[in-house]
Amino acid sequence: MPSFEEQFSKEFTTLKRTDLSVPLNEFLTTHCQSVKALICDAGIPIPLEILNCLPSLGCVQTLSAGLDHIDLVECKKRGIAVCNAGTVYSEDVADFAVGLLIDVLRRISAGHRFVSSGLWPVKKEFPLGSKLSGKRIGIIGLGSIGSEVAKRLEAFNCIILYTSRNKKPSVPFSYFPNVVDLARQNDVLILTCELNKQTFHIINKDVMLALGKKGIIINVGRGALVDEKEMVQCLVRGEIGGAGLDVFEHEPHVPEELFELGNVVLAPHNAFETLESYTDIHELVISNLEAFFSNKPLLCL
Repeated sequence: MPSFEEQFSKEFTTLKRTDLSVPLNEFLTTHCQSVKALICDAGIPIPLEILNCLPSLGCVQTLSAGLDHIDLVECKKRGIAVCNAGTVYSEDVADFAVGLLIDVLRRISAGHRFVSSGLWPVKKEFPLGSKLSGKRIGIIGLGSIGSEVAKRLEAFNCIILYTSRNKKPSVPFSYFPNVVDLARQNDVLILTCELNKQTFHIINKDVMLALGKKGIIINVGRGALVDEKEMVQCLVRGEIGGAGLDVFEHEPHVPEELFELGNVVLAPHNAFETLESYTDIHELVISNLEAFFSNKPLLCL
């Protein structure tokens, strides 16, 4: 955003790899030996090889809420502070998750295609949707995003159940330590948890079969939370009822089988993208960098 480019240039000396023909490691080794802080997003992995090119690095600021693309163990060993987006995106992602769910249930995108393709005068009748009110919703990961999702769905008189790393005594929702049991008790599963070794493919075939033929999966977390191949097969065979997906296991590649399914809504990993969230994340990044270079406490560690 131009306004923040100007502010950055006033406060910090920045290095950008404008010539993409130069390999990243070569650029870093040649130009970035004295770099103290690094800004990245979820699409750029920060493994050991990158860290080795930045001997003076003291802070990694990612524009994402998730940290699965950063070698956190190595950063800790080297005393490198790691900052994420914190709760900047929570409300926007929660809005989007509920929007995906309403779209799948009420067939809004499918209805748009029905009208725009000229089928309305020909076929006359459009398949019935399903109401949101009163649905049983299982939230996987009741952190800042999951809590915002729950808040919104309570307004629709939905019944909220959840699983999380630990039971949260302060919330009024029923807790399930086992994801299969959670799926068996719900109409919808909404994924808002982080991706790590424990949550990789947390939604597998057993979970999908437990969710059942009318069950819906909404994923605004990370693509690899779901066994994508199994999900595609379950959708094609009618073993689950639908899906709203903002993230995919091998982005930006999306299984083509999903394109023709009327009970699936797809988005290009943009649940967090609003003008307001972009403004907020830029302000957070500047505040963190100012704090880092002033030896003050950082935000969102």
